[in-house]
Formats: sequence, C-alpha cells, structure tokens
Amino acid sequence: MATATVLGGPAAHWVESFQKAREEGSGSGTWRGRWRRRSVISFGSKNRTIGVAAKNQQITHANNTVSNFKRFHGRAFNDPFIQKEKENLSYDLVPLKNGGVGIKVMYMGEEHLFSVEQITAMLLTKLKETAENSLKKPVTDCVISVLGTAFDPFLGGKNFDEKLVEYFCAEFKTKYKLDAKSKIRALLRLYQECEKLKKLMSSNSTDLPLNIECFMNDKDVSGKMNRSQFEELCAELLQKIEVPLYSLMEQTHLKVEDVSAVEIVGGATRIPAVKERIAKFFGKDISTTLNADEAVARGCALQCAILSPAFKVREFSVTDAVPFPISLVWNHDSEDTEGVHEVFSRNHAAPFSKVLTFLRRGPFELEAFYSDPQGVPYPEAKIGRFVVQNVSAQKDGEKSRVKVKVRVNTHGIFTISTASMVEKVPTEENEMSSEADMECLNQRPPENTDTDKNVQQDNSEAGTQPQVQTDAQQTSQSPPSPELTSEENKIPDADKANEKKVDQPPEAKKPKIKVVNVELPIEANLVWQLGKDLLNMYIETEGKMIMQDKLEKERNDAKNAVEEYVYEFRDKLCGPYEKFICEQDHQNFLRLLTETEDWLYEEGEDQAKQAYVDKLEELMKIGTPVKVRFQEAEERPKMFEELGQRLQHYAKIAADFRNKDEKYNHIDESEMKKVEKSVNEVMEWMNNVMNAQAKKSLDQDPVVRAQEIKIKIKELNNTCEPVVTQPKPKIESPKLERTPNGPNIDKKEEDLEDKNNFGAEPPHQNGECYPNEKNSVNMDLD
Repeated sequence: MATATVLGGPAAHWVESFQKAREEGSGSGTWRGRWRRRSVISFGSKNRTIGVAAKNQQITHANNTVSNFKRFHGRAFNDPFIQKEKENLSYDLVPLKNGGVGIKVMYMGEEHLFSVEQITAMLLTKLKETAENSLKKPVTDCVISVLGTAFDPFLGGKNFDEKLVEYFCAEFKTKYKLDAKSKIRALLRLYQECEKLKKLMSSNSTDLPLNIECFMNDKDVSGKMNRSQFEELCAELLQKIEVPLYSLMEQTHLKVEDVSAVEIVGGATRIPAVKERIAKFFGKDISTTLNADEAVARGCALQCAILSPAFKVREFSVTDAVPFPISLVWNHDSEDTEGVHEVFSRNHAAPFSKVLTFLRRGPFELEAFYSDPQGVPYPEAKIGRFVVQNVSAQKDGEKSRVKVKVRVNTHGIFTISTASMVEKVPTEENEMSSEADMECLNQRPPENTDTDKNVQQDNSEAGTQPQVQTDAQQTSQSPPSPELTSEENKIPDADKANEKKVDQPPEAKKPKIKVVNVELPIEANLVWQLGKDLLNMYIETEGKMIMQDKLEKERNDAKNAVEEYVYEFRDKLCGPYEKFICEQDHQNFLRLLTETEDWLYEEGEDQAKQAYVDKLEELMKIGTPVKVRFQEAEERPKMFEELGQRLQHYAKIAADFRNKDEKYNHIDESEMKKVEKSVNEVMEWMNNVMNAQAKKSLDQDPVVRAQEIKIKIKELNNTCEPVVTQPKPKIESPKLERTPNGPNIDKKEEDLEDKNNFGAEPPHQNGECYPNEKNSVNMDLD
C-alpha cells in the first residue's frame, strides 16, 4: 500500500468521498505536497492545467483559473462568507440546485458548472498522478491534514495579504485615479506583489518599494511600506492571535507553566509581530527549528509511513480527538417532546464507538448535530439524519429494545454504523439451554442496569473487541433523558424479589427465553453528502476530462516535437551539419524550416495531432540523411581504426607462426592458413571501401556504414580468435606410485630396493593389511 500526503482544510465529507473513490492497487511509498501552492486549476479550450503550471496562468487566463476554493467546502451559496469572498475572485460563483457553491468556467469552448467537490477531486487526482510518476508505483492511500483543537480559519497569511491590498488599492485610487478592484487581472497582480512585500518585511525593517509596470491603462504604479506601518495595518489581526491560544490551553487543561517548549509552523509565523505575540503569551522563547512550510507535510509523511507496511518506524502512540462535541436528538415514541444526548464531548478520543439502547415499537429517527454551533467554523451545525427501520413491538406488545452503535472513525467522520433489535423467543422445554445462555452472554443484554447508563464504548477501529460499560463517564457527559430511564422502574430489586418468594407456593415452571439480535437497516441522510447517482455522474465526467487531457497532451507533444526539430536542425545546419548537405539542398531545407515555423504560429497553431505527425515526417525525410552522414563521419574512422588493429594483431600472429615461434608451434598449419586467408580477404575489403569512400564528398551518402565495419570486425574475430587462442597440449610427467604408509617413490627405485632386501623379513606396521596373502591373522578384540 502506498500512501500520499495532501494538506487540506477542516471539511471532512470530501475526505470520505475520496476514500470511497480511491482505486485499488499495490506498491509502497510516501509523498507529501503543499496544498496551497498547487491548488490552482486552469480550464482551457482543449484541456485543463493543474498545479504549478496553472498558477502561471492565473493572470493571463484569470476568468477560467480556479484557486482559493478550499474554504468553500461545506457552505451554502447564500452563506455570508461566500458572498464576501465572491467579490475578490476572478472566476464566477453560482448556486447549485442543492444550494451549494458552483464554479462556472469555459471548458472545451462550452460553459461548464462544477461543484467544489469536483474541483477538489481534480486536484487530488493530479496530486495522485504526480506522486505516482515520482514514486514509479501506484498510490492507493493518502493522509490529509485537518486543523483541529483550536484555530481561527480567518487568521492566516492570506488575511495579512488582504490588509496590504486594501491599503494600496486606496493609495492608487487617490494617487493615480485607478480603481484596482474594477479589473480582476490588476487586482491579482497586486495580490502577488503584496505577498512578496510581506515576505520581504519579515527580514527588513526599512522602507521597501512596491512597483508594478503597466498596472492599469498602461500606467506604472509604485508605493512603499515598512514593518511598523504593516503592523499598524494588521493590529486587528494581531490581537486575534491570543484567542485560539487561550482556547487551546483551556481545552488541554494546561497552564502556561506546564508548557516546556513551543514550536511554530506555517508561513505566517515568519512575521516578527506574530512571533512576538506567541512568545509573550507563553513567556518563553519560541522555537523555529522546523521548516515552517513543510512541517505539517512532514508530519503527514510520517503518518503515511506508519500506515504503510513497507516502512518501519519507531513505535509511538498518537491519539486523535473529536474537535467539536456531537449530540443526538430524537422524538419520544408517544410524546411530542424531544430527547437530547451528547454522545461525544469535545476532544473525545477518536476513533471511538458507543452503543445506545432505545425502547421503541416502530421505526424512529435520530438527528446528529454539533452541540456547540458557535465553536464550529461553519454555519451549518447539522451533521445528518439517520432513520432506523424495520422496528416492531414484541409479541406481548411491549416495546422492543433497540441497540444503536454510533461511531467516529479514523477520519473524524460521525456515523451510525449499526442498529439491532433484541427479540425474546420462547424455546422448547426439552431444548438444551446452553445455546440460549451463550447467546445471552455474547450479546450482553442490559437486564440488570439502568437504561440511562447503558452506553457501551469501543475504541477499536473494527469494533469487534468486547465492549466495556462506562456508566460514570457517560452519566457525567449529559443528564439522562426521560426515555433512557424509562425501564428503571421495570427492573425489580433482587432482594425484594427474594422476600416475595417467602411463604409462597411453588410457581409453574416458566418457558425458557432465547434472546436474538436482529440487524436493522439504517437510512442515512448526511448534510452536503453527494447522492450515488450524482457521484457516479461526477466520476464519469472526470473520466472524460482525464481522457481529453491525455489526448490534448499527445497533440501538444506532437506539436512541440515539430517545433523542437525546426529549432534544432536550423542551428545545426549552420554548424556541424553544414558540410554534409549540398548548397542547393541547404538553402531549400532552411526555407522549408522557416515556412514550417511560420505555419506553427499561424494556421498550424491549433491542428489535429496527425497534422503535426505528417509535418515532422516531411522534415525528417530531408533531415535524417544529413544527420546520418554526420554520425557516420564521426563513427566510421573509429571503426576502421579498430578493424585495422585487429588485422595487424592476427597478421603478426601468422608471421610468428611462419617463423616457428614456440608460442604457436602447437597450432595446425591448416588452421593457421584459415587465419591468413581471412586476414587477407578482410584487408582487401577494407582497402577497397576506404578508397571508394575517399572519392566521395561529405554531402554524399557513405559507401560503407559504421555498422557494416562492426559486422566485419565480428566476423574476423569469430574466424581467427578460436585458432590463435588454442592452448598448448599438456606434457604428462612419469607416473608415481604411492606406498601404503610412505612417500611416493619411483618404480625403478622400488625394484632396486626389493633386490637389496631379498630374503629379509618384511617389516610389519600398525594398521597394515595384505588382502592378497593366503594366511590371515585373526585378532580378538575385547
């Protein structure tokens, strides 16, 4: 599994959509990317440009270049924030049928309307493609950073840029009578220059100039700003810095004295005034050892490595948290009043599951919402509605016990994952009770606990581990609702029951009850969730656009190939290729190259791919022979030199053989004649072709090519090398015989020794054995 890093915002629903739509694959690797620098998409008449390349078109194609759309997620078109941002955008925002935000652009010569989710999917698809091209393997997962705990979505680098833009818009209107906001291209250029100025002021306290040529109406504008003026302009923003810091300390239940070190990340933290405010709040120097732009991305990359099985990292625990409290509300079965219960408090550990028990006679609806709407950075506090279906009363008419499992998964997304209804089924008296007992034990029916405390929790991702009752924790989160305590009076106390049984006649044996859990379907209607049909349509549209982008890339590549060929050959015709084409062809070819260049920028500007392929083939018919002559003139002398060296080598060996050189006297004369014959034939061939080539001019096709000479060298080596490298035969030395327990001695010496020892008793040695002797020696071994 490969994982990729993407930096994003707090909108979580599109994270889930991307997770569901991700492709299956294999491989491993990590990748991280900066969202802000690449979150630009430019739409053209033929294709889309996404990323850094699109950022270059942000001014030239302003109306069709989409950027800064991240904060539009999860908002309706009539949201005041959308209406305010709309004024400063180069592209058009329009309402969608569902009330969401739509982006209108011209694509393929037609007007298209895309949702924010579609635009985000385009960016993620491009980032995935970039990661796969870099890693050379598929990417199947991603890690997206989402801000949490305590933050202000309207306190960032862009907000500081806006203060500078407002200042210079007013100055230029007074000084030059120019309204920068009336022309979007001028406004975008001003934004770019103000961002550069802001960065310069972080390292310079003196007056810094701002100059823009041909700003509007062919007029140049200029201004200046220093750090002190900048801090005065941004005083309101600087005062807001401490608000999320106080919120952070409150939520973490820490004091300033408990913090041992402070590390700041993010581009805006480079502003000296921001550093000073943070340092003053904590009462200590702040650390900037991490790269402010890449710190979060590196953290995501580390999380990628943790998730990927291909990487081994040091073990450590990271506990995620629910940033905003989540509650459930429902209607009572027979009353008009509503029940409310906070299922997840602020900063509750995640992922986490809880099981709630309801008493119902029919289907019922649960609505999830954020308990503290003021603390949510979006105006919509509702999460979604969940309808638990197929609920029915028990056979005796009593309410059924319905268990509902609510969950916040690893992505921070709330959902009601499962629901089940507890049914009591009577069993035969002679039936074994072990099965029913085991069923009751596994299902843990809350027969002996109050319903208001029947909240079970599970912090595992799969939710298959045994669930643990945490009565105290759940009771402290919110007061018990009337419905959740409805069974309290129905459960008799054990001691009272025992007292009633005293002095009473024995009762009839009751039938055994088997408890069965029946799974119930859940209909989920999440706020801003894309329907299946709409999601499929988006996927199909994206697939068509990807194919169109691919075709357009191939067309542009073909066009660029023609352009590159024109420039390359024109330069070389006046350089290294000049000698390899005759004067008349030289002039004609130069003229053709110039005509092709003019065609590219006129009627050939927007032609089909095949037109460029045909044009390139036309040029190559003339250019390729010239290129081949040049290459042959470079390689042919090297090949002739190598062939000559091999001929000299084999000719010298043949001469040494004729002179009875001991190194070659073992070679058969007939074999050596083959070598001499091959050398003579190849030498004659080389002399002939060299003489013929010498008569040719450089602008004519060569008589022989380097590849042919290379083949001759190979043939010569194949014929001669096996002969001249024959090893000399080995001379065998006299054979030596080895005595049983002695050194090797010559046979003659052995015979002489036998004569001298004739009649003497042969020596006996330990371990000697004479198998040929008639008499054998028997040895008894104890």
